[in-house]
Amino acid sequence: MFGIGMPELIVLLVIVLLIFGVGKLPQIGEGLGKAIRGFRRSVSEPEPPSSLPEKDKPPKNDAEGKKSG
Repeated sequence: MFGIGMPELIVLLVIVLLIFGVGKLPQIGEGLGKAIRGFRRSVSEPEPPSSLPEKDKPPKNDAEGKKSG
């Protein structure tokens, strides 16, 4: 996993604990989890079409299609 072993993970965890404190860790984990879920959802769902097909578009001007008289 990115060349990070158990000793490196422990050192990183200790540094994070010292910087943020024990009270902030649940909030940080929750925010990280939401971000990862949102990223996965956006990657897995197909992108909605950017515009309607020509047949579904509303007419530009009704007066053009009508005959006068």
